Amino acid sequence: MIHAFTSAAPNYLGKVRALRESLKKHCPEITFHWLVADVRNEALLAELEVEEVDEVLFADDLSCGQDSAWLFTHSIVELSTAIKPEAAMSLLCRDDCDLLLYLDPDIVVFSPLDDLVDEIRSGSLALTPHLLQPEQEMDGILDHELSALRHGVFNLGFLGVNDCVEGREFLEWWRERCRSFCRADLASGLFTDQKWVDFAPVFFPGMTILRNPRFNVAPWNINQRQLGGTFDEGFQLDGQPLGFYHFTGFDSGAHRGVIGKYAANNKSANMLIDWYERRTSDLTPAATIPWKLGSYSNGVPIAPEHRELYRMRADLQATFPDPFAVTTARFCLLRWMQVTGPAEHPELFSREEESGV
Repeated sequence: MIHAFTSAAPNYLGKVRALRESLKKHCPEITFHWLVADVRNEALLAELEVEEVDEVLFADDLSCGQDSAWLFTHSIVELSTAIKPEAAMSLLCRDDCDLLLYLDPDIVVFSPLDDLVDEIRSGSLALTPHLLQPEQEMDGILDHELSALRHGVFNLGFLGVNDCVEGREFLEWWRERCRSFCRADLASGLFTDQKWVDFAPVFFPGMTILRNPRFNVAPWNINQRQLGGTFDEGFQLDGQPLGFYHFTGFDSGAHRGVIGKYAANNKSANMLIDWYERRTSDLTPAATIPWKLGSYSNGVPIAPEHRELYRMRADLQATFPDPFAVTTARFCLLRWMQVTGPAEHPELFSREEESGV
């Protein structure tokens, strides 16, 4: 049986719903799980309708998510990616799972994926590169090739893993790297879970590189692929049915910006963007569901500088093993950050003041 999952915090509920309905439409045989990048969240569970997803997993259902200190050190994006490998291992080890797919929450499936499944079954794991051919213009080199060098050759919005020895070895290696080094820190050569898999073709020779352009169509490759069609006739990619489209960077406006630069006159691309904006809006709940890991226990938002400093200093981790907890006692991490932190790390806290936190 094939299982698939996505990983996202509660704020992406509308996107998760769009992904789920597209997957169930075109691949109804696949069991779909939502890995929520949060501790158990009753507000989210109350919002979900019966059978809306086959299973909901929370970060604290995983062993890594039992560690409050570890959770605290990750931003919302870092956590959503850091928990993926352990969840993948857990799902692939189930008796009824012989192949596992991961899809980012901002992906939508537009046709059956039988050919993709066949390719994954022929090896141990499968990844999609950001680019399938060299860029020919300087803008493309600067925008796409250099970006891939910084962020990773392969896009981890999609991953397929076969239940075999090498597939499990890959997940074990990837989990260990993400446990310690899932950071959005380009200056250190890290980009969450993604940059690590540049090693995958070297370390895991059974890996398959998916070169079919109908998979993982996105702003970074739209200038290299011929997207056409409509919702009535179906969308095509280089003469084939569009497999899945990645609406990455949608909320920030970056998606529209890149499409405007490289495919401004492509009616199909603009039709997809307009549809996705409406559909995810319709599927988003009226009331905001809070990210519980975004605040201290008293509701004070956790500044990025607090996470960074706590990650840097082992002494803080030892002194405050539950960094989220705010107590009436004199010492808690929030109090330390308010009183001692600015004196010891003025370079970080001046940045916090500038951001208005």
